[in-house]
Formats: sequence, structure tokens, C-alpha cells
Amino acid sequence: MIVKERNTKETQIRVELELYGEGKSSIETGVGFFDHMLEAFAKHALIDLNVSCQGDTHIDDHHSVEDVGIVIAMALAEAIYPIEKVERFGNAVVVMDEASVSCDMDLSNRPYLYYDVPVNGKVGSFDAELAEEFFRAVVFNARICAHIVMQRGKNRHHVIEAAFKAFAVALRRAVTRNERVTVPSTKGVL
Repeated sequence: MIVKERNTKETQIRVELELYGEGKSSIETGVGFFDHMLEAFAKHALIDLNVSCQGDTHIDDHHSVEDVGIVIAMALAEAIYPIEKVERFGNAVVVMDEASVSCDMDLSNRPYLYYDVPVNGKVGSFDAELAEEFFRAVVFNARICAHIVMQRGKNRHHVIEAAFKAFAVALRRAVTRNERVTVPSTKGVL
């Protein structure tokens, strides 16, 4: 179990992460819909994930969502790198009723996010645009390349949840152990 903490004037966060877990989670960020998304992420990535966050949600949820992404990414980076004996690449398409979102991922040690999920507005009190902020924080701090694309959808809840689940399944597939693979790069290092 990897434990990471980050304390700023805006947030106090503790994350416990087991990359090869069972999908168990205990999430308390103070942002209800975000808690639901992180529970779905843990479940479908098969990561054991405990998150506690005290944030300045009296201002808005932005700092809590982004900073939790940073701390989860710090734990992921420690669990993944140096990378060897894993598939490295993963992808998934997740459908939820009318919504379909794909995620293609490369554990490249080179961060990049392509995010084409055009949803605006709110899901409950959650600003839909914060989903992109979370994914950006994760990929840049865990040094992952990810392309998250909405193929169709209308219901904001379904679209965002499909994005979190697609990212989770792609990650689960990318970290799948493969003893035949040494370092999964022609460079010999990632």
C-alpha cells in the first residue's frame, strides 16, 4: 500500500493506494459526485483506494478535485515506475445507456492528455468541467498519456461516469502483468 499526503492552504489530502487490489475504496472528499466517480474508478481499475480530503469547498470544488488528482497520481507514479513486466498500453470503451466514452492509454512516462468530452453544466453541485481538471492532474503527475473521447451521450452523469470507468479499465489493462515483457519500449527505458 502506497501512502501519499499533500497539505496546502487550500486542501489537506491523504491517499492510500494498492495498484493490484480488489477494487475496494473509502472515499471522503466533501464532493459527493466526485466521491461516486472515485469509487467507480477504484472498482473498475481493481485498485484499492482510500482518499480523505479536507478542502475549501466553501469557495468551490476545484481545488479539492484537482489536488486529489495530483495525490492519486503521485501514488500511481510510485506504483508504476520504473515500468517493467506490464503491458504498458490499455484501452476501453464504456457505455452507460446512451453514453459511450473511450480511453486509450500509454504508460509512457511522458504526460499528455487529449480530452474531448464536451459536457458543461452541473451534475448535482459538481461542475462538469472539473472532470477534465481531475484527469489532467492525474496524467501529468503520473506521467501517463491518455486520450479520453466521448463518442456519444446526452446525460452528463452518464458521460462523466463512463469517462471515469473507461480510464479505470484502460489503466487496469495497461498495468496487467506480463512476464514476457521486460521494459516495454524499444528504447530500453521509459
